[in-house]
Amino acid sequence: GPGSPGQGPRLGCAALRNVSGAQYVGSGYTKAVYRVRLPGGAAVALKAVDFSGHDLGSCVREFGARRGCYRLAAHKLLKEMVLLERLRHPNVLQLYGYCYQDSEDIPDTLTTITELGAPVEMIQLLQTSWEDRFRICLSLGRLLHHLAHSPLGSVTLLDFRPRQFVLVDGELKVTDLDDARVEETPCTSSADCTLEFPARNFTLPCSAQGWCEGMNEKRNLYNAYRFFFTYLLPHSAPLSLRPLLDSIVNATGELTWGVDETLGQLEAVLHLFRSGQYLQNSTTSSSIEYQRIPDSTIPQEDYRCWPSYHHGSCLLSVFNLAEAVDVCESHAQCHAFVVTNQTTWTGRKLVFFKTGWSQVVPDPSKTIYVRAPG
Repeated sequence: GPGSPGQGPRLGCAALRNVSGAQYVGSGYTKAVYRVRLPGGAAVALKAVDFSGHDLGSCVREFGARRGCYRLAAHKLLKEMVLLERLRHPNVLQLYGYCYQDSEDIPDTLTTITELGAPVEMIQLLQTSWEDRFRICLSLGRLLHHLAHSPLGSVTLLDFRPRQFVLVDGELKVTDLDDARVEETPCTSSADCTLEFPARNFTLPCSAQGWCEGMNEKRNLYNAYRFFFTYLLPHSAPLSLRPLLDSIVNATGELTWGVDETLGQLEAVLHLFRSGQYLQNSTTSSSIEYQRIPDSTIPQEDYRCWPSYHHGSCLLSVFNLAEAVDVCESHAQCHAFVVTNQTTWTGRKLVFFKTGWSQVVPDPSKTIYVRAPG
């Protein structure tokens, strides 16, 4: 895409002169976000102060000074731009550049140019495969580890909700950083170190240096638990991984782990899943014969299963052929399956499970396995 990680911002006002297809994406209290296409065809997001927004409107009503109010609101956007630049990471939205230009009656209004992401829709995510939901939780674990050990110190997100994040090719990225804070909380005793959440409070130790120990990191972690992990991690996960996933959910919900331990356990789950070690010796396949029909597919004879990668059929990811046979054997409707050459983000093969094979057509990118009679 335009601009690449690790290099400074490269797009400026010139890039915005010939953009096309501008669409309003949404707005918060301060900023409005638009989606545009650059002359080269790449889609990017533009953020600017929302002139009809809550922040600017209430300030103008109170003080009547439009330019001063704009500068106050733009400070949030400027802070976010600096943080996006300083906190560069695969799970932080990429900053491509910015532009200062005169707009309406205000000189030097700021527009930032960033990577474009899709909003995080929790209801939709609950209907996706466990593998995709796990990827979001792992992204979040990696992000929180980066924020806890950032070049600026331990960064906490005071406003931490799904709307502060976007999805880019299945990876979670934080986009709203104007409510990020680097300062740790000063204290004289642990009574000053209370983390308050709607459901419960935590008291953290006060260090000898007079700071609440790990408060920024723990605030992020509990928010990750209550907004993401508790919904996305456990349900419909592979059976053998559930105890480990439950322990991650419990330990973050009780704040018994820090960010480092949490990420270590999430990476351990990834390793077990990616390497196939999670497959307990449950393989029934030894006794059942499947016949291989190369370079072919079965166009119809679909049935629905959940959670499928495809709405109208049963499309699942498997580690290997033995797992595909296990899945087929566990579905009463399944009598054949089609292995595609497509893989998921962990490298697993996507497989269509079918009710039969009465019609077989040539397809060089697929292989059919049918249950041998008997």
